[in-house]
Formats: sequence, C-alpha cells, structure tokens
Amino acid sequence: MSTDNNPFQAKWTAQGHTLCLGHWEIQYQGKAIELPQQIKENHMDTFGIFSWLYPDDEDFAEGLELADWIAEKADWLIELFDAHDIPFEEQTIAQFYEAVNKSDWRCGSCGGCM
Repeated sequence: MSTDNNPFQAKWTAQGHTLCLGHWEIQYQGKAIELPQQIKENHMDTFGIFSWLYPDDEDFAEGLELADWIAEKADWLIELFDAHDIPFEEQTIAQFYEAVNKSDWRCGSCGGCM
C-alpha cells in the first residue's frame, strides 16, 4: 500500500531513550483524533522488529499482522472511527495500521531502561 495517499498521520511523541513516556498524536485528513487514554499511552501492537540491539533480525519480530490486529482491536477501532466520521472499511483500517506501524514501539525497544 502506498503511503503517499494515506489520510492518517501518526506520531509517537517520545523519542530516544524515553519512548515509554510518550503518547500517540494521530490525525485523519489533517484533523486530530482523540484516542482513548489506555490506547493513547501504549504501543499499538503492530508487527515489526523493535529490538534496538538487533533491528534487522527477524527472530525479534513481534506484534500482530494486519488481519490479526484488526480482529483483536476491532471493538475500539469501530468506536474511534465512528466518533470521528471515518469510514470503517478495509482500506481505511489498513491505512490507520500503516500509519501507526511506522512509529510503533515496545517497552525496551529504545534501550532506555536497560
């Protein structure tokens, strides 16, 4: 999927060795989306390699691929999309996943607490 036309922009606010202190800032078509607090302050559990020691080692891959992620997160995604008048369709869900996946993280993935 091309990121050029993604209507979602997602940013995790913390950088460097303090990733666990951040929160999500997400926009849809330039408008802020307010996430539920529990979701806003945690990783999104998307699939990737989050090891700061072995960033290219597939053995350290974790998280959920798109289809499994949708199945697990559907309840709050439906509510979120509905609250912001976002079409709950396969393409828009995939675009949301793609946007957050770029900035997703895991506890320990920055090495700050090691």
